[in-house]
Amino acid sequence: MLRQVTAVRYVTPLRSGGSVPAVVEADDLGTYVVKFTGSAQGRKALVAEVIVGELARALGLRFPELVLVHFDPAIADDEPHQEVRDLHAASAGVNLGMDFLPGARDFTPEVAKTFRVDPLEAGRIVWLDALTANVDRTVHSSNLMIWPTLGTVPPRLWLIDHGAALVFHHRWDGSDPEKTYDFRHHALGHYAPDVRAADAELAPKVTRELLREVVSEVPDAWLTDFATPDEARASYVAHLHARVRASSAWLPTDFPTREELAAEEALRAARTQAGRPKWLKRVPDLHGRPAVEHDGSVHLG
Repeated sequence: MLRQVTAVRYVTPLRSGGSVPAVVEADDLGTYVVKFTGSAQGRKALVAEVIVGELARALGLRFPELVLVHFDPAIADDEPHQEVRDLHAASAGVNLGMDFLPGARDFTPEVAKTFRVDPLEAGRIVWLDALTANVDRTVHSSNLMIWPTLGTVPPRLWLIDHGAALVFHHRWDGSDPEKTYDFRHHALGHYAPDVRAADAELAPKVTRELLREVVSEVPDAWLTDFATPDEARASYVAHLHARVRASSAWLPTDFPTREELAAEEALRAARTQAGRPKWLKRVPDLHGRPAVEHDGSVHLG
């Protein structure tokens, strides 16, 4: 079961995402990024975080430890922003914490140009994302970190942020174990991910027993789609196990190169620009300098 800790010091909110998680220190002397039950994404995002994150760990992928964090909003009384205080007030009790990786760097497109990823490792990550319908690990938002960045230990990829995964649990009656998702713009797509080798390696490991163990980590209070938490857990296990058995139907294999991605992005930008009315193509300068067109030309008035 996930360890339970109590937040004792509120460090700072993180505003890079819509859920506004927070960095806290806990009574076990650990530092965690806490995602709150009262966020706009709701508790299903936390369910996805637990299931996908713990499945990733079970399959040997690098993923920070998850803990259940008892949070008292009173420790964050000095937070100046009312909307963040409202979030804390709505999240009193048990929330989800992820071990904070000090000094970790985001896996950005710029970093990706020089960072080497083995095709099999890339394939394993893509395979997990395809299995769990995690369409939120893209070239624009990788939800990957590089850590450590100091010392003699070589930096490695770490998976984070799976709250947008398991899209099927937002509409159970429309879930299809064979459904395919578009992974052409996956953050690791240009590393030639060997998803077939990953499928051969990982699919046999995702048994009903493993899925039951993973789903059992989710607190009962977060499983509200069914009459009982046990019924909800059984549905997650059944769907994911059926999806594993149908991997030949959803296995992603079409990944564009960096050059193809750049060409697609340039074409998209050109189409967007061409469709703008003329008055939107001019960027006014409030300091009296000539207006600059989006294509770089200068408009004198």
